[in-house]
Amino acid sequence: MIKTTKLSKNFNNVNVVDSINIEVNKGEIFGLLGPNGAGKTTTMKMLSTLLEPSSGEIELMGLDATKELKTIRAKLGYVSQYFGLYEELSVEENINFYASLYGSDANYVKSLIKKYDLERFIKAQSMSLSGGTQRRLSLVCALTHNPELILLDEPTAGVDPLTRKELWDSFFKLKSEGKTLFINTHYMEEALRCDKLAFISEGKIVASGKVEEILTLIDDKNIFEIQADNINELSEKLEQLKDIDFSNQFGDSLRVVCSKEYTQDHLEKDINLKVKPSKATLEDVFISLTRAKDEF
Repeated sequence: MIKTTKLSKNFNNVNVVDSINIEVNKGEIFGLLGPNGAGKTTTMKMLSTLLEPSSGEIELMGLDATKELKTIRAKLGYVSQYFGLYEELSVEENINFYASLYGSDANYVKSLIKKYDLERFIKAQSMSLSGGTQRRLSLVCALTHNPELILLDEPTAGVDPLTRKELWDSFFKLKSEGKTLFINTHYMEEALRCDKLAFISEGKIVASGKVEEILTLIDDKNIFEIQADNINELSEKLEQLKDIDFSNQFGDSLRVVCSKEYTQDHLEKDINLKVKPSKATLEDVFISLTRAKDEF
């Protein structure tokens, strides 16, 4: 459904997206994970055909994205990072406008309004809606023409946990209907819900594959967890140890990633505290793969 080959985008002689290769199969939920400024939205805009690449190739649903725009856009749904609808229009007017662009089936559109619980807001101005309801409205507008491929740019940013759950429930439902979803996110817990994902940092893909495959990328490291009262003091001490790659605080505990040669006995001796071995998390992998370049 999506295939990019050495895809790049250059702004002012800076490669915001730098020669990336991505492949997404039909019926998958694919997550592109990275911090703000990593190149996620630029990648999304190129995939949505809203931004022309500086170089490289994009194939969407078996079609050349630079030559068959009209056909692609009829099969593509796009939800932007920020609320991009007409705030002064009502929910109904926004939906009808987008449906009219594609000659959408009226009964199908009505079913979407019911499915995404927008009937009670149908006459409300879009600007008066809560953030979560605005997200549902954006999704309905993107689905009016029943697209095969749906691109969602940070669709749950800034919403409450219940709304995030409801949105992800709807994403899984779309997948069960045979849709393919490409989702930008910076939430590690959302990445775990994807069939496949890629990490992007400074415009480059630093890892890709299924979650279980990505978690093996730091098998050459030892990972420990430490609980302590003096977290700040302990963090400073760990920074001085040459065999420690990095430490990351979670509440009153620290996760420590270090070389394979640096054992539990070594760490306990150096800090005079008990530690326990731990398994890699996606956050451990992401920081480990990007810290040298980004100086975490």
